[in-house]
Amino acid sequence: MPKEWTGKQERKYEHIKDSAKDQGKSTKTAKRIAAATVNKERARKGQSKTASKSSIDDMSSSKRGGLRSGTNRPKGRTKAQLYSEAKRRGIEGRSSMNKAQLEKALKRKGA
Repeated sequence: MPKEWTGKQERKYEHIKDSAKDQGKSTKTAKRIAAATVNKERARKGQSKTASKSSIDDMSSSKRGGLRSGTNRPKGRTKAQLYSEAKRRGIEGRSSMNKAQLEKALKRKGA
């Protein structure tokens, strides 16, 4: 962790790294993901010397994570989450459906 990170950023780095490792990522990959996430947040706040256009203009990682939290909002769930729900509900033909089709099939089933 770089010296210029705040205590909160260091804790966030550790949390993201641990979470990635829990998901089966290697330690090296987990560290890379965590550092990139924290550095992107620093760039958005103007705390870094350089920042890419995507770091500044893109949705923050914290907000994006909240959108993928598995809530019942129409576009909140990932395709994998929708597929899992379709499998649990026994929807036929789910393996060949795209995200929009999975959402539609789940709505028809009363999801």
